Amino acid sequence: MQLVKPAIVYAHMYRAFYDEWVSSGEAFVPYIIEHRPEPFETMLAILHNHERGVGIKPLWMQSSTYWLIDDEQVIGVVNIRHELVDYLYNEGGHIVYGIRPSQRQKGYATEILRLALQQARELGLMRVLLTCEADNIGSRKAIEYNGGVSIEDYITEDGRYIKRYWISLVDDAA
Repeated sequence: MQLVKPAIVYAHMYRAFYDEWVSSGEAFVPYIIEHRPEPFETMLAILHNHERGVGIKPLWMQSSTYWLIDDEQVIGVVNIRHELVDYLYNEGGHIVYGIRPSQRQKGYATEILRLALQQARELGLMRVLLTCEADNIGSRKAIEYNGGVSIEDYITEDGRYIKRYWISLVDDAA
């Protein structure tokens, strides 16, 4: 199992991931997977530009995207925002990940987050904020397993209950 940067070599695996997500009828999480993978090179250019902070929509942030690969398939996608704007402190956070529907409840969310925290540290982040819907037990467990410290919850304008967590990326013993 490994976290990789999106690349043409994974095109067939990513298309299968994307097609499964579309077939599920679920909202795209993280939002970055809403980009259709056709033509594949265009999608890769968009992801590369987001990482460099080029051509980003207003209120979107510079971000790095990685794919979790296991057993020759894309299992999940994680997006790491390099910084936050105000609204992301309540709903969004630094790291957003999604596991393909057929591979949920197998520990992949915990692993993709663990690997994403390593990448966030390499990006120079000292701590990261994560959020999830309160009823998303799997995500809550993954965040807490990876050291998430719960802070004040948030209720959206439409009544959704959002759990919020900080994870420190620095070694306190150092």
